Amino acid sequence: MPKGRAGPHKFSLSHPQTPKLSYGYSSKMNIGKSGYRVFSANSTSACSELAKIITEAVICCRFPSFTETRVEVKESVRGQDIFIIQTMPRDVNTAIMELLVMAYALKTSCAKNIIGVIPYFPYSKQCKMRKRGSIVCKLLASMLAKAGLTHIITMDLHQKEIQGFFSFPVDNLRASPFLLQYIQEEIPDYRNAIIVAKSPSAAKRAQAYAERLRLGLAVIHGEAQCSESDMADGRHSPPAFRPSCGPAGLELPFMMAKEKPPITVVGDVGGRIAIIIDDIIDDVEDFVAAAEILKERGAYKIFVMATHGLLSAEAPHLIEESHIDEVVVTNTVPHELQKLQCPKIKTVDVSMILAEAIRRIHNGESMAYLFRNVTVDD
Repeated sequence: MPKGRAGPHKFSLSHPQTPKLSYGYSSKMNIGKSGYRVFSANSTSACSELAKIITEAVICCRFPSFTETRVEVKESVRGQDIFIIQTMPRDVNTAIMELLVMAYALKTSCAKNIIGVIPYFPYSKQCKMRKRGSIVCKLLASMLAKAGLTHIITMDLHQKEIQGFFSFPVDNLRASPFLLQYIQEEIPDYRNAIIVAKSPSAAKRAQAYAERLRLGLAVIHGEAQCSESDMADGRHSPPAFRPSCGPAGLELPFMMAKEKPPITVVGDVGGRIAIIIDDIIDDVEDFVAAAEILKERGAYKIFVMATHGLLSAEAPHLIEESHIDEVVVTNTVPHELQKLQCPKIKTVDVSMILAEAIRRIHNGESMAYLFRNVTVDD
């Protein structure tokens, strides 16, 4: 990125009964209308840490816990490209509201473009209809557009089709080059490894890793796994038999209920290093169960690799007590506390690609370089 200079704080966050605190300012291309600025949201110190790595000049403070967020732009941003870096801490809803208020404040201050840098896009698992629920990810996309965002930089969306929810451009970067590099440099004898998908739904992503590393592929399938697609459609939510619902004489074909086979590992993992690949690690029960199965089948070392390490609830304790030897995630989500609780958790830095994306978008350069050799399934 071009060298920036530290300057005065640009945002203030206040409450009628609390002293004003400030949002961070990172770098400025030039004083003219073609310049850009990078702001860090104030939700957690980890957000400012990621922003600092990306811009190398961020000043940011935490804001206290109160009920309202107030943003004031203290310097002209008219005609500027504004990048808002927002990671998602445990309090996701507060972080989202903070992002919306910041974006709207910049919009009303006549910023030229407002680009959200959201490494982990929240509510991405709620991208399909489940029973009588809602597609919350689509709602969030509409809210961001209404608030004033004109572009989003994110990483490894849970489903690639989520990009269709937005009315503005979305750059969905990939963490796979960094995780592949980690495998090659940090896992001794990785040539004796096998890539594992913990469920059939994760097989495409695992296959992409296996093909790049020239390794074999194994898939865990069976009754211990709970496929996300089992409840995604929502059309099975009414009772299976309601004779009073249809007109007289209407008989629909009988649909047999799903019944999963006994748990099976498709592929030979005996005497191999098993590397489980996924995009999100949140509740780790499925990964712990998969590790037990792989250990029973003869795998002598087990790694889990994913882009987003949410690691909710008792995840660090469960990982520490499991057969998993190491969990490798990127720094798209703050997880420093979890690392203190479990030394098995390792972090891969992906700030480099985020910084390059910011530079290219501001300069109007092609993003193709960041997607070289990347397939749809990565």
